[in-house]
Amino acid sequence: MQNLTLRQLRYFDALARHGHFGRAAEASSISQPALSMQIRDLEESLGTPLVERGPRSLRLTAFGEDFLTRARAILRQVEELEDLARAARSELAGRLRIGVIPTVAPYLLPRLIARMTVLYPALELTLRETITPRLLRDLAEGRLDCALLALPVSEPGLEEVALFSEAFMLVRPRDDDGKPVPDRESLREMRLLLLEEGHCFRDQALSFCAADTAAPREMMDGSSLSTLVQMVGAGIGVTLIPEMAVPVETRSAPVSVAAFPEPQPRRTIGMVWRRSNPLAPQLRQIAEVARETAGA
Repeated sequence: MQNLTLRQLRYFDALARHGHFGRAAEASSISQPALSMQIRDLEESLGTPLVERGPRSLRLTAFGEDFLTRARAILRQVEELEDLARAARSELAGRLRIGVIPTVAPYLLPRLIARMTVLYPALELTLRETITPRLLRDLAEGRLDCALLALPVSEPGLEEVALFSEAFMLVRPRDDDGKPVPDRESLREMRLLLLEEGHCFRDQALSFCAADTAAPREMMDGSSLSTLVQMVGAGIGVTLIPEMAVPVETRSAPVSVAAFPEPQPRRTIGMVWRRSNPLAPQLRQIAEVARETAGA
């Protein structure tokens, strides 16, 4: 068997993630024929096929599944070697890949990026905004260095650092301004607008409403907090949003905002990274910057 190359492993990883030669080639910044040739060369070196090619789709062979697991482990180790070299330098420099959940990204990232650009001018930030399960998967597979999300995640391979806590705020139509704030039992009887499945904030809101045992009378899903607030402004229902989102999301909507009585529903936002990441000391520095930025 000829020597395998890291480039081939990366192309195969991209193909497995995207499930399509064209999308994998685009993500890898090469042409589709070039990527296809690299995969064929890899299969010829191994002496067995990695993928089953169909007219409209592809799937990994049984060997391809096993090979993918080992290939990704190798790629993670290579990334950690690069991180080890970066950690040995005195300043934070080079690429840093940060993941952020959608209910944090628009409200914290602009200020955090501006501050980090000043503090660490040699740092090249790469950002990914997506839901928690995908961030955890990307962390585990070495495609992210750290992530900002709601704690706890309770993953044994991840280090968790709490940054700040914030309350959930009730958003109602403007005509409801001044009315008593409903308790969680009353809230369950209202038309409650929530983020769609997959968002941790949805699960936290449902938990506050005790909707795990009996669902609210009527619910609607939205793809973003902005959509939910605008729907409330149109008189469709009520929603919960995190405190940091209030200034951004309510400035252009005819809504009123109220705090729940104690004990208020809250969430803790933190930063997580792989325990094996050699950049852990630097990531703790960045976590402290994020904490200070959120409190500013």
